[in-house]
Amino acid sequence: MNVLIFVGFHLAEVCYQKYPKIPRIILWIMVEIAIIGSDMQEVIGTAIAFNLLSNGKIPLYGGVLITITDTFIFLFLDKYGLRKLEAFFGFLISVMAIAFGYEYVTVAANQGEVVKGLFIPWCENCDKDSIMQAVGIVGAVIMPHNMYLHSALVKSREVDRNNQKAVKEANMYYFIESAIALFVSLIINIFVVAVFAEAFYGKTYRQVYSNCLRHNISQDSIFNIFWNSTIQGDLYKGGVFLGCMFGAPALYIWGVGILAAGQSSTMTGTYSGQFAMEGFLKISWARWKRVLFTRSIAIGPTLLVAFFEGVQDLTGMNDFLNVLQSLQLPFALIPVLQFTGDPALMKSFTNGRVMQTVAWVLSILVIGINLFFVIEYVQQIPANVGYYFLVSLILLFYITFLLILVGIKFIG
Repeated sequence: MNVLIFVGFHLAEVCYQKYPKIPRIILWIMVEIAIIGSDMQEVIGTAIAFNLLSNGKIPLYGGVLITITDTFIFLFLDKYGLRKLEAFFGFLISVMAIAFGYEYVTVAANQGEVVKGLFIPWCENCDKDSIMQAVGIVGAVIMPHNMYLHSALVKSREVDRNNQKAVKEANMYYFIESAIALFVSLIINIFVVAVFAEAFYGKTYRQVYSNCLRHNISQDSIFNIFWNSTIQGDLYKGGVFLGCMFGAPALYIWGVGILAAGQSSTMTGTYSGQFAMEGFLKISWARWKRVLFTRSIAIGPTLLVAFFEGVQDLTGMNDFLNVLQSLQLPFALIPVLQFTGDPALMKSFTNGRVMQTVAWVLSILVIGINLFFVIEYVQQIPANVGYYFLVSLILLFYITFLLILVGIKFIG
């Protein structure tokens, strides 16, 4: 990704220059879908965080409405410039790391099993739902639209692009920056997954409910069901569970971590959407319009589910959005691989054949796995023939567009 600094344009701008109009517009729509899906997840996470931090006094639909204020917070920070926002983003990441790190230490996960799981991706006796969640997590972690954001942030740095030595030096530092960011993201996700695995595994609703009463956790009613059944974890139950098992501070710190994650997601989604729109369409909106555009689309369905249904349906929506993010991943991966492997564009900075081959093989593998599990996900939903016919048409369009994108001939 960082080698795109050589051409002096960010990823969306190169897409505008190299792709024909129709594929370029479809690609932009896919990026927007990923951004809106991410914003819906932010709304869900923030609503859950407010509910937890208020001991249930703020209902879920109230938390969804409060997320509208994110717009004003963002606009207030935006006037101080991009670097100040980057610093604030770093602060939010630090809050997440500290909060989820506290939970990790509190739960005291088996360190040997955690390390083993990092190197041996195996889930013993897991059902399809568990595997689907694991695959969905990949999409949630990577956030495909962030590739467009990162390339634009790299472009904003002052580098003499006519000096190969300066470009190589900049690439080295950007590589270090990206590696650190991905490493911190990995650590935070290890904390979250390990906390869920260690805390929830084998626990029944009866066991947890008695602990809720002991620690006086007001949201104990979610565990006063299915007494002998094992718990199915989610963001909301995770916070309440930690409070029941380890005391109220664990619940509040979990809520703070989710809140910080939601705010950071708002910032990345807004900026990546801004850069994508400017790059793909050559249209420049004020950032407050970008925030209102994505937030309006995200809040509508989320508010309806929060008001008329409940937290279980919100977390189910969150799982679906994770899968959606996985499906959007190729629309960031394929352009990056195509451009960085194009000698006419990259000159001496072109990726070598070995790097290209490995990257393409891994990308095809990930795309294939995602498609397989999306089909599995669809088959689990009871519906009529019309529903399956519509889904089949969408998947056909999706696969066809991927093949067109891979085989497309650059213009210019």
